[in-house]
Amino acid sequence: MSDNQNNTDSERKGNRLSKIVTRTGDAGTTGLGDGSRTTKDSLRIDSIGEIDELNSGLGVLLCEELPAAVRAALLDVQHDLFDLGGELCLPGMNIIKDAQVARLEELADEFNTDLPMLKEFILPGGTRAAALAHLSRTVCRRAERSMVRLHAAEPLSEPARRYINRLSDLLFILGRVLNRAGGRGDVLWQKGKNAA
Repeated sequence: MSDNQNNTDSERKGNRLSKIVTRTGDAGTTGLGDGSRTTKDSLRIDSIGEIDELNSGLGVLLCEELPAAVRAALLDVQHDLFDLGGELCLPGMNIIKDAQVARLEELADEFNTDLPMLKEFILPGGTRAAALAHLSRTVCRRAERSMVRLHAAEPLSEPARRYINRLSDLLFILGRVLNRAGGRGDVLWQKGKNAA
């Protein structure tokens, strides 16, 4: 094998991307972390894409002014989501651990402690940061649905499935936290508000 071929193989399969434009996906397939190829519309790639979109949405939220504790939590979540994407990219690999799920549960409890008890449904909105948290929550739920479909075809780890479920709960709580931090209350749903 020539040095040029070795370099090309390591560019595609290595842990670091030295070349971004490879042309290997022009026919509608893409490579997984184990070297296998799959179609770009496969259940696995769909799930990977949903996780990537969620992580990107959190990146937009992190551009806002946020309380330090919220910022730290979201940065940790971004790293976890990158781990989750890696797990999805490597069939059979278990990267997300129970400790990461437990950390989300602890964060949800901590952030929820000072919030008033909900007696009504709330609408996504209020401050821009809260609205972005709610938007990320809806993308998280879509990612979870995608992972459920994938799990029906190919088993995914229990911690990965629990993580994405807990994350949507945390993002709901953070939407409320961010409204309070911005001097706003929850935006309450009013039953029959526009009924004739």
